[in-house]
Amino acid sequence: MKKLLLGLVLSLSLAFRGFSAVPDEGMWLPMFIDRLNYVDMQKMGLHLTSEELYSINNSSLKDAIISLGGFCTAEIVSDQGLLFTNHHCGYDAIQTHSTLEHDYLTNGFWAMDKNEELENKGLTASVLVRMEDLTEKINKELNDKMSVEERAAKIDQLKKKYKKDASEKGKYVVQVKDFFEGNEFYMFVYQEYKDIRLVGAPPSAVGKFGGDTDNWMWPRHTGDFSIFRIYTAPDGSPAEYSKSNIPLKPKHFLPISLDGVKKDDFTMIWGYPGTTDRFLTSYGVKLAVEESNPAVVKIRDEKLSIMKTDMDADPSVKLKYSSKYAQSANYWKYFIGQTRGLKRLDVFGKKKELEDAFTTWVNADAARKTKYGTALNDIAIGYDSLKKYNLSMKYLEEAAFQGPEVIFFTFGAYSLYNTLKTTPEGKEAIEAAANDFKAKLKDFFKDYNVATDKKLFASLMEMYYKDISKAQRPAIFETIENKYKGDFNKFSDALYSKSIFVDQVKLEAFLAKPSLKVLDKDLGFQTMLSMIKAYMDVYGKLGTVEEKINEGNRLFVAGLREMNPDKKYYPNANSTMRMTYGKVGDYFPADAVHYDYKTTVSGIIEKEDPKNDEFIVPSKLHDLILSKDYGQYADNEGKLNVCFITNTDITGGNSGSPVMNGYGQLIGLAFDGNWEAMSGDIAYEPDLQRTIAVDIRYVLFIIDKYAGASNLIKELSIVKKPVK
Repeated sequence: MKKLLLGLVLSLSLAFRGFSAVPDEGMWLPMFIDRLNYVDMQKMGLHLTSEELYSINNSSLKDAIISLGGFCTAEIVSDQGLLFTNHHCGYDAIQTHSTLEHDYLTNGFWAMDKNEELENKGLTASVLVRMEDLTEKINKELNDKMSVEERAAKIDQLKKKYKKDASEKGKYVVQVKDFFEGNEFYMFVYQEYKDIRLVGAPPSAVGKFGGDTDNWMWPRHTGDFSIFRIYTAPDGSPAEYSKSNIPLKPKHFLPISLDGVKKDDFTMIWGYPGTTDRFLTSYGVKLAVEESNPAVVKIRDEKLSIMKTDMDADPSVKLKYSSKYAQSANYWKYFIGQTRGLKRLDVFGKKKELEDAFTTWVNADAARKTKYGTALNDIAIGYDSLKKYNLSMKYLEEAAFQGPEVIFFTFGAYSLYNTLKTTPEGKEAIEAAANDFKAKLKDFFKDYNVATDKKLFASLMEMYYKDISKAQRPAIFETIENKYKGDFNKFSDALYSKSIFVDQVKLEAFLAKPSLKVLDKDLGFQTMLSMIKAYMDVYGKLGTVEEKINEGNRLFVAGLREMNPDKKYYPNANSTMRMTYGKVGDYFPADAVHYDYKTTVSGIIEKEDPKNDEFIVPSKLHDLILSKDYGQYADNEGKLNVCFITNTDITGGNSGSPVMNGYGQLIGLAFDGNWEAMSGDIAYEPDLQRTIAVDIRYVLFIIDKYAGASNLIKELSIVKKPVK
């Protein structure tokens, strides 16, 4: 009877598609390829050895994969440190260099010589040196008698020790991260480069073709790429920007294949996926669907509407806010799609089914019940408490700190404020704090429009006021009620006419002679302090709640893995290097609807609309397409492909990741997921989930035939099999 029961439990758990272990699902750690994935990859079409994929001692494919700025992936494609990534990954850098006179967002940018390549302050490129499994070392220092706080403190202590030892006195950047909800621990050692220069970018009409309309959608016709280069000191070591720096000489770079793709071709993607939550329970799914996602969408709806109106009315505002708008719009649409997918695919029901199976398995054994019996109950209690403050936290994050810029920008003066309060006579300390904040002014005000920010403030603060209970509102709302009779427009008029934080000249004058009295009276600073206080109050209440949920999750995941000892589990994404593999393929998104696996430039002409900014086709590109002047980048039928899809498993952070064939050759750049599987960060859907990639041949066509940047083409290692 027990065997029958256990068989039923295992069947139910394996039926849950979100934890399916088919080869096309999973964000796998490269250090375990040989043990977990290599045989499957060989069967599917891999022609490299595991040592050629990942090696600590020898040059391997991993050495060409870059974490770009910690938010995207790039890959080295030449022996001179040239990087390919997505256009939307380089968007902020391109916008920063753009002016009305030199509008690189609209017109594109191409360095025809290395001397023309542009510096990007603050942008970094990290190359993984090695990974190390610290699970056994850390877990032996832990025990079940520890409280949650004691366990966390001990883990933090050990992490600091390993990071310090592995950094080799600052030579490397080191991270130690939790995996499987705190059951395993891995260390990542990086070489971080700080001189990263912009080399090339197509016009937004190519790199962002389709705009918000096509975002997250298939079929796609977007040339989503940009080009950078890593520079080092003359001795090859990382260095800050200097004219004497030289291009990186990499351990490995990716050759580029012109052979293209066909259905069922093997593909693999390496990169730095940001965040997934595949072990999220039904309680978390319910909160996301019913409250968190709708709140984010509502706030961003209003924010995007205000920004778009001002951008359409004034070209200078459009230039200043293009990057901000794109960043906000991307996840606005994502949360709409995620909610839709979670409901349509009944992810809640599937999660609940797995949890019921887990409970049955736990209750079938006294030892298991002692160890794991409280896991799901702790999670349920935690989410019940979380719901009391969840909406307040979302409004603080979205309407306050990511809403009008004045609030978060003003937080930059918080250190100066504390210095003035605690050491009013400490002239050197005050001057240092003032100078730290002053260094931020030029970049901020370059892309700031006070009129737009004022509209955002009045609208989003009023929305915050109406949607959050009085007990959880920031105290500044009482001032608005009492002194301004609840009129947010009047309050914003006062704030934006008087605050030093919306006027660069006034702010510079203040920083030349800082005064605590001025800060205390400033409405912008008062608002920021009020928001910080509200955030700390909510965060303080949520601290113990999250601890309870996290501990429940740790036990739940440990129990799942024990329940299915023969199953290959992969950890959630957490911005560490991962590998995913699968095949090129079409899909059926709905009844009677079929999507092919590739698009061609014919679709660009079909979508062209000169009256719509999202679908403008540059005249030169239009002419090249109509004349079929594709050069060596056409396929064997004379067509030029733009994008293709695979069933590989990616998420945000994988943007710019290389899509490679079985020989480790670059065939495309991953840049998006598809609308029908937006719930994929929580539950992978193998029949629907697709990675959208720009075909590398279209990238090269734009560089070569459209931009005429033959200097870059000559730098690449391009391979093509003879036509049979």
